[in-house]
Amino acid sequence: MLIATVGFVCWELIWGINGYAAPELNNSQTLSELYKQAATSPIRTNEDKRADASRKPIEFLQFAQVRPGMRVLDLATGNGYTAQLLALVVGNTGTVWAQGDQQRPTFIKRLADHPQPNIVSLIRPFEDPIPNDGSKLDLITNIMNYHNSAYLSVARRIRLNQRLFKALKSGGYLIVIDHSTQAGTDIASAKRLHRIDQAIVLEELQKAGFRLEQENNFLRNPSDPRNQVYFDMEIPTDKFAFRFVKP
Repeated sequence: MLIATVGFVCWELIWGINGYAAPELNNSQTLSELYKQAATSPIRTNEDKRADASRKPIEFLQFAQVRPGMRVLDLATGNGYTAQLLALVVGNTGTVWAQGDQQRPTFIKRLADHPQPNIVSLIRPFEDPIPNDGSKLDLITNIMNYHNSAYLSVARRIRLNQRLFKALKSGGYLIVIDHSTQAGTDIASAKRLHRIDQAIVLEELQKAGFRLEQENNFLRNPSDPRNQVYFDMEIPTDKFAFRFVKP
C-alpha cells in the first residue's frame, strides 16, 4: 500500500493535476519512460488509445526525438491526437502550437475536458502556418497531411516549405509521416487517393534546404497495395516516416 501511494504521489508530482508537466531530464532511459507515460496518460481519449495500435505513439515520440521544454508546431492538428502527445512530453516549460484553419469540435472538447496550458490553438491557413511568436522552433510535425499540399500550386508549396525552413532553428527537426503510394505516382493523384509518393516529398523538402536525417519503417505495411483511398482501407496503410533536419 505504501509503495502504491508513493507511486501515485510521484506520478502527480511529475505530470501535474492537468497532465501537462514533464520532468526536465534528457537521458535516454528517462526519455523512454517519459514517452511510455505520455502514451498511457489517463487524459488521453479512448479513441486515441484504440488508434495507438496502428499509429504507434511511443515509436513516434522516439523518432521525433521530442524533449521537455521544446517549442513545437503541429501542422493540421485535426482532432489533436499528435498535439496532446507532444504536449505531454514537452511539459510546462515547452509549447505546442496546434495549427488548423479552424478548430474541430473534437479538439475543442479534448482541451475542455483536460486543459493543457502548453497547447496553444493556432488558427492560420495551411500555407502560412507559422505563429507570430513561433520563430526558432525546435520541431515541426506534419502527420498524414503532406498529401493535402497537392491542392496547392508548385509555387505555393515551395513558399510553404520555405516558411517551415525559416521557422525552425538550426538543428531543428521536421517530421513528415504520410500514407504512401506506389512509386512513380504523380502528385495529381494525391487529391484522389489522399496519399503521396514519398519521392515527391523528399525532393520538395530537400529543395527547400532540409536534410534527410533518418527514414524509419515503424509504420510500414507491405500488405497495403498503396493504390486505394486510405480511409477505404480495412488494414493499416503503408506509411513513410521522414525526419528532416535544418542544417
